[in-house]
Amino acid sequence: MAKWHKAAAIGGGILAALGIASALLVRREARVEQPDFTTVETDGPIEIRDYAEHIVAETTEQGDRIASMRRGFHRLAGYIFAKHRGGAGDHADETPIAMTAPVLADRADGGRWRTRFVMPAQFTRDTLPRPGRGVTIAELPARRVAAIRFAGNGGDDALNAHERDLRLWLAKHHYRPTGPAEYAFYNSPMIPAPLRRNEVLIPIAR
Repeated sequence: MAKWHKAAAIGGGILAALGIASALLVRREARVEQPDFTTVETDGPIEIRDYAEHIVAETTEQGDRIASMRRGFHRLAGYIFAKHRGGAGDHADETPIAMTAPVLADRADGGRWRTRFVMPAQFTRDTLPRPGRGVTIAELPARRVAAIRFAGNGGDDALNAHERDLRLWLAKHHYRPTGPAEYAFYNSPMIPAPLRRNEVLIPIAR
């Protein structure tokens, strides 16, 4: 019995330590730069937001969403950490770019999946390092977006269910979508699923 209590105490201590570490990691990731927006309306987990123009680095991959995002993420990470840049020798910029949130994903032409990293606000298209093959720099114009926030691992079932809920809410409140849904993921895989922040975004008319 004494051994059981000792094991339980050790196990409880490990869980408590993991919980503290997770909370600290969540707090640190919450401080990562995110694109600016103004909240227009809030209804529970749903928000209407006006985003300012911002710049993204993007890449596309063929295949299912998870595999495509994994490959796209690694390619974009190679760009921001100066491992996958254009130019050579004296023309190669090896200055890393800070990671931001969220990582965005949506359907591209030809059934491909597009993954996007938002670039820090300090950069313009002219001041960003030249990307390597497969990475494109693009400007997202100022726009109005409907967002629904949820926790969990951001799997396809959850994304589909929350997209359906958001579309029903938009129809009920007479908002008109102007484009396909996008998915936003704010946390690294090191964050336990219940603490992760995910969103479905749908651009709408002003």
